[in-house]
Amino acid sequence: MAVKKRIGIFGGTFDPIHLGHLIVAETIMDEFSLDRVVFIPAAVPPHKLGKDISAAHHRYMMTMLAICSNPRFEASDMEMRRTGPSYSRDTLAELIREHGEDTDFYFIVGADSVASLHTWNRIEELLSMCHFVGASRPGCLPDMEEIRRRFGRLAEKIHCLETPELEISSTDIRERVRQGKTVRYIVPEAVEQYIYKERLYL
Repeated sequence: MAVKKRIGIFGGTFDPIHLGHLIVAETIMDEFSLDRVVFIPAAVPPHKLGKDISAAHHRYMMTMLAICSNPRFEASDMEMRRTGPSYSRDTLAELIREHGEDTDFYFIVGADSVASLHTWNRIEELLSMCHFVGASRPGCLPDMEEIRRRFGRLAEKIHCLETPELEISSTDIRERVRQGKTVRYIVPEAVEQYIYKERLYL
């Protein structure tokens, strides 16, 4: 029997993408023997409706610039090509149609998202379609007993992994740019140049 491909899916606002995102993706790709990781900037993040976020094309371009040196990373604009909120279930359905049944998908999220999975749109259907991998700071693993209580056998599709801790957040990066502080070595150099060229976050 042919071995299934393993593809990681890393969705997010990426406003902007930073080194913490890249380290998490690389660590999970290595730990779960993924063939590659697809970064998918959300066009209209459901949890950020009405909030001020950068235009989707800027966030997609920054993602492309951040990952271009890694041959096992790729970016997809699939959510930008759809209308309405960017729901993960719709994204997974599109990926399954594209790659077929011979691929296992691993959805990469933060540990805080693992704890709130029960609030996600059509989460049980989503768990039947893919694995979830929660990236956790050392010593901050989610309550897996609570997750098993909520999801029963589907909890077998939820994994958590301690990843190198970096105190970086996109919110802090945007604020540093507004204040005229450096973001060098926090975001990839090409992303830093793009932020200043396009005058983002000012």
